[in-house]
Amino acid sequence: MPKIVDPGARRKTVAEAVLRVVGRSGLEAASLRNVAEEAGLAIGSVRHYFSDHDELVIFAMGELTGRIEARVLAHVDRLLDPADAAERRTRAEDLLAEFLPLDRERHEEAVLWIAFATAARTRPGLLPHARQLQDGMLGVVTRVLRGGQEAGGLPADLDIGTESLRLSALLDGLTLQAVLQPGTLTPDVLRQVLRRHLDSLRTSA
Repeated sequence: MPKIVDPGARRKTVAEAVLRVVGRSGLEAASLRNVAEEAGLAIGSVRHYFSDHDELVIFAMGELTGRIEARVLAHVDRLLDPADAAERRTRAEDLLAEFLPLDRERHEEAVLWIAFATAARTRPGLLPHARQLQDGMLGVVTRVLRGGQEAGGLPADLDIGTESLRLSALLDGLTLQAVLQPGTLTPDVLRQVLRRHLDSLRTSA
């Protein structure tokens, strides 16, 4: 009997191959041929599931976005659990730290995200995913700060909109520096900067 292939699973396998190629060699190296070789498939098999290179790259970026969002949302659920002020503050920091390249997994995702987000400037098909993750991060940051304010941990007159944008920019900047200049910002330093910023919000006017 012919082998039955799950199309959804096969597309995910190919997408993972795209991400590995991009992580090693950059987006420009993710040709159909290179991706097929990475996935251990014939190039015709890849073409069977993706009509062209653009569709392949867009799907892979969507898989990356979904992976990051799933990990972050797991921490959001924990943040909503009842907790005292100290525990809530720790959970909030842990949640925001998910956007920083603090370990191998998050560093690899940051490398990939920067590659795709940069390409989105000239590849319109990638732009919705770039906006989705960026808007998602801003939404999480806003939720964390508003929750802290409602719980009394942040000043009542804190401008949540402005501070959410400022914190999002800080997370983006730290991630970019950590990826583009490896070794200059250790995980401990990244955590320290984030913690110091959150502490400063408690006394902001």
